[in-house]
Amino acid sequence: QVHLVESGGGLVQAGGSLRLSCAASGIISRINAMRWYRQAPGKQRELVAGITNGDSTNYADSVKGRFTISRDNAKNTVYLQMNSLKPEDTAVYYCYANIRGQPYWGQGTQVTVSS
Repeated sequence: QVHLVESGGGLVQAGGSLRLSCAASGIISRINAMRWYRQAPGKQRELVAGITNGDSTNYADSVKGRFTISRDNAKNTVYLQMNSLKPEDTAVYYCYANIRGQPYWGQGTQVTVSS
């Protein structure tokens, strides 16, 4: 059984920073893509950033230049460094991993940015 566990969310003032972590545990042989999504109240879930197992990255336009995704394959962990946070970044952030071709999701972590 594979589990993804996020951590690092919280309340921060606009302009501040947070670092999210997502650790995969269980029987894991190969993790392909890892991504961060977010969902704000009343809105659809959207892709924030992704990283392949070759470390290629992509970002939503709204976070380019402010967020950085990275991964530590030895720890089966993906990170999201979020700088210059804005109130519109407020959402529940979800970790996603493609493991042996199967999708897995974390439970989500709340990020709240106050103005």
